[in-house]
Amino acid sequence: MRTRIPNRIVQYVLVALIAVSCLLPLAWMAIAGFKGKTEVLRTPFQFFPDVWILDNYVAILNDPAFLRALGVTFVGAVAFTALSLAINSLAAYVFARLDFAGKRFFWIYCLAPMFIPGMAILLTSFVVVSQLGMIDTLWVLIIPGAASSLQMFFIRQFYLNIPVAMEEAALLDGANRWQIFVRIFLPQSQAPFVIVGVASYLVYWNAYVWPVLTISANQDLYQIMQLLRSFMSERSTEWGLLMAGSTIAALPTIILVLVFQRYIVNGIRIAGMK
Repeated sequence: MRTRIPNRIVQYVLVALIAVSCLLPLAWMAIAGFKGKTEVLRTPFQFFPDVWILDNYVAILNDPAFLRALGVTFVGAVAFTALSLAINSLAAYVFARLDFAGKRFFWIYCLAPMFIPGMAILLTSFVVVSQLGMIDTLWVLIIPGAASSLQMFFIRQFYLNIPVAMEEAALLDGANRWQIFVRIFLPQSQAPFVIVGVASYLVYWNAYVWPVLTISANQDLYQIMQLLRSFMSERSTEWGLLMAGSTIAALPTIILVLVFQRYIVNGIRIAGMK
């Protein structure tokens, strides 16, 4: 006689396996920061250290270059996120609510970058910012990439759900388009703004290729991923130190996602209704 396994148990097992496979590398990275120099890559493999030490975390937190990179990256990520929200929400409102000649053409033109790999336009982008004199400045990390076709599309889908009657009533009361955007659309944009904001922050925080390409001479502007990569070449034997630095660098993004996870799920559900 065959006994059927309930579907819910199968789902729980699959979810547990996926969660473990995702969390295991992060857990190993954090624990490796508590190991000595020779213990991290010791064979046979040992997950937990024989002796837990704090030396790596203390050393990395006392490194001025690491703290400077952490601070500069945070400032840049906040500025990039604010600029992304401003540009993409305004563009989304224009394409969701305003009618003008060539609107369909311009909308397709704005969406086109979604289908072009970033690496394909990397060299062109570098030439443009180089001719504008933005190399080795913080502006080169913030301004390019702030306008995102994907985020614009996402916010526009949300704005299409807002009743037109509210906008028409505001127009009859004498409000202009800017006042309608600020007083009606912005207060209702919490859900998509959280998603777009978190996505923009993560994109900036985890960026590596663009900072390496555009920030080379000015080491004061080194980003955190750029600095961790330089650790691998300059301190290749200190894997415990590198793992400690990587763990600290990952903490802001982990905390950000944990704090806003409810808003992220809710925002995706609302945006998908249209």
